Amino acid sequence: MEIDFKKIKKAHFIGIGGIGISAIARMMLKNGVEVSGSDRASSPITEELKKIGAKIHIGQKASQVPSDADLVVYTIAIPEDNPELKRARELGIPLLTYPQALGAVSKKRFTIAVSGTHGKTTTTAMIGKIFGDAKKDPTVVVGSLLKDAKSNLIAGRGKYFIAEACEYRRSFLNLEPKIIVITNIDNDHLDYYKDLKDIQKAFSEFVSKLGKNDYLVTDANNPKIKPVVRKAACRVVDYEKENLAGLKLLVPGKHNLENAKAALAVAKIAGIGKRTALKSLSSFSGTWRRFEYKGVARNGAAVYDDYGHHPTEIKATLLAARELIKERKNGPRKLTAVFHPHLYSRTRLLFEDFVKSFDLADRVLILPIYAAREKEDKSISSRKLAAAISKRGVSAKAVGSFEEVEKVLLKETGPQDMILTIGAGDVYKVGEAIIAQN
Repeated sequence: MEIDFKKIKKAHFIGIGGIGISAIARMMLKNGVEVSGSDRASSPITEELKKIGAKIHIGQKASQVPSDADLVVYTIAIPEDNPELKRARELGIPLLTYPQALGAVSKKRFTIAVSGTHGKTTTTAMIGKIFGDAKKDPTVVVGSLLKDAKSNLIAGRGKYFIAEACEYRRSFLNLEPKIIVITNIDNDHLDYYKDLKDIQKAFSEFVSKLGKNDYLVTDANNPKIKPVVRKAACRVVDYEKENLAGLKLLVPGKHNLENAKAALAVAKIAGIGKRTALKSLSSFSGTWRRFEYKGVARNGAAVYDDYGHHPTEIKATLLAARELIKERKNGPRKLTAVFHPHLYSRTRLLFEDFVKSFDLADRVLILPIYAAREKEDKSISSRKLAAAISKRGVSAKAVGSFEEVEKVLLKETGPQDMILTIGAGDVYKVGEAIIAQN
């Protein structure tokens, strides 16, 4: 459906607290659109949207959809029987999914789409910072909150649109890119994809949108990416050839050095000088929920938080944590990971990988599985995961609630400990609770 955003006066968002969809809401608010929206629970994102003028409803009811809305945007995570979605259809209001709305913005700008199973948020943010520092005035939509901007949106007036491109349900196919970055390809979203080959096929479909003068920026020799590169009809730039000599990142981890290489390669294509790009990257402070330092707990433990919800991401984050511990001679020595598994299907299908992903932790506390869009699956549980991790020699225990894990952390950790909360849900609240009164 073709939507002229300039003609939108009033828009309603179903699932407005989502990290991606909220960026479109912000964009419309900046353009003077009257914005309303609903979500299941209040969050820092919904509270911030309130502050800048959005009317927010907690809970979803048909009556909350304005009858005179020009557009309803909804997250693809909501079911077809959602009362607000049904009401919008009854009223005949034009509807767009979040990916479709992002695609509508993409059509009018020179789009740099950052994709990959892991690392796309940080890479998008790095590219956005480089382009901003180089006075390109880009528009940036990222799947987190940029620390400097304290937002998931930078609304620029330049020609570049830099967007995080999600592979879930082939959402990224809505975009119209000129440059595609693929950070990596891995098994994920197996509630939708059949297997790795199916995921690679989706990435190939995405890359097929590029013309012969467009660019694919990737690790061209990565075995999981090679099948996609072979089918590419565009120019292929191997970011592994980028030299990071002299770069000292503020964000730890080998994976962030890889993200920086991808960002440098994109900057080069856009004609941004390497000195400018390296200087920008050296002051990149990270994003919300990506190995983010939260503070010191009441018992003296250092508290960090990360969005990692896939075994590969967890391994990378724990490795970064170990690097940081090694660097700080008088800092923490023991690493306690608090993991909030996301989705029954992901936990079940990647069970063995999850078990191995915590080898670098001294102790793991596992919360009940965060169901999100799924129904309970009794074949899998946090207790089973904890038991399997313990068999590998890492101390692991299932805990029943946020309150319980907070008590355990305050009682059993101290100044020589690093606490790392990990997961795609709201596990970050555990860390915030134990530092709240510090």
